[in-house]
Amino acid sequence: MLVDTSVLVRALQPHHPLYPLADRAIRVLPEQRRKLHIVPQNLIELWVVATRPLGENGLGMTPAETAKELGRIKGMFLFLPETPAIYPAWEALVLNHAVSGKPSHDARLVAAMQVHGLTAILTFGKAGFSRFSGIEVIHPADVLASAIEEGW
Repeated sequence: MLVDTSVLVRALQPHHPLYPLADRAIRVLPEQRRKLHIVPQNLIELWVVATRPLGENGLGMTPAETAKELGRIKGMFLFLPETPAIYPAWEALVLNHAVSGKPSHDARLVAAMQVHGLTAILTFGKAGFSRFSGIEVIHPADVLASAIEEGW
């Protein structure tokens, strides 16, 4: 399962209302024997948000603080490599689904998932990924509801 950047960002914000969902989902899924993965694009997107000023919808972190967090995140998740096969997979997705604008970033994550054989993504942005067939789109709240049902 790929962890979307939206979940990683919220997991860095202890005072954000979505922090508990992000944090708990990241902790529960491995207990349920789900492997959590990230790709280079996650870290690039996270860098952009983390180092952007607070007034511009960022986290206002310094590059040094952000680098430390990226190192911690790389140690928490399975880090899949960038490969040449991702671009043609992305190009096929954006053309087949008429993707334009910012959702093109989501399509690239899906392309990386396809190349690496992943079929699920943990995300707060379910709508951005639901257009792609063969992808299980999981919201952190769904993880917690499932864990409660199973007695976790």
